Amino acid sequence: MRRAAPAFLLLATLLGVSLAAQQPPQISLPNNPDSVKFLAMGDNGTGERPQYEAAQTMAAALTRFPYDFAIMLGDNMYGSQRPADFVTKFERPYKPLLDAGVTFYASLGNHDAQNNRFYKPWNMNGERYYTYTKKNVRFFALDSNDMDPKQVDWLRKALQTATEAWKVAYFHHPLYSSAGRHGSENDLRRVLEPLFVRYGVNAVFSGHDHVYERIRPQQGIYYFVSGAAGQLRRGDLQASRLTDKGYDLDLSFMLVEITNDTISIQALSRTGRSVDSATLPKQQGKPQETSAR
Repeated sequence: MRRAAPAFLLLATLLGVSLAAQQPPQISLPNNPDSVKFLAMGDNGTGERPQYEAAQTMAAALTRFPYDFAIMLGDNMYGSQRPADFVTKFERPYKPLLDAGVTFYASLGNHDAQNNRFYKPWNMNGERYYTYTKKNVRFFALDSNDMDPKQVDWLRKALQTATEAWKVAYFHHPLYSSAGRHGSENDLRRVLEPLFVRYGVNAVFSGHDHVYERIRPQQGIYYFVSGAAGQLRRGDLQASRLTDKGYDLDLSFMLVEITNDTISIQALSRTGRSVDSATLPKQQGKPQETSAR
């Protein structure tokens, strides 16, 4: 008897695109039953074939690593942003994830229209910045396009009153990056990093540079650049003292798992190749500064 094709194979056929990964990628994450599991992706909303292929790999990964939400690191929509574009650039490529109950939480990038914050599937509830909790992790989605005093004051109070064991911030422009096109956003760093250090932020995710980079811990904080879920600048990563691991040869996204004591990450390429994986301990005590670019 002929077996039915997997759902992601059927999706590829219906959409008329080739399947980048012929089988689900190999997942190296611990995959503990009670952990917080999520996907991180940035700079994805092109509506072009590579985005669809990366989305197929995200769906394939879901069969091995049951994440239940995704954080979006900005530039979720490129070019025209009419109602039909939300279908072709978000709803259609990520339909398997939406159908599986994956919830998306967006932050805005420089290519996103401000009124995108009212788009219900992105769960921003009309806000430029907001916070929410998943088990023992408090997330802070920020708008790095305009880090005005009102947002900074809100962030200070939100960080100060958060009681969860882990604090994770995400936004579009990276405080640290070794990519050649943009690199580190030093002005933004001077505003945000003192708050992150003072109030014990554990990990920070950003996009904007169309590469993947895991930064060496800065003042004890884990920083990640994941801006290649739909756009790629091949060869743009200029590895420096900041770089623990990087990849700029194909589209990529991240899977993340947080337990009481560790944060585990795995970066996957569009074809399902594992390009980085690590399990990192939760920070203890006062962070220590390391080299910065």
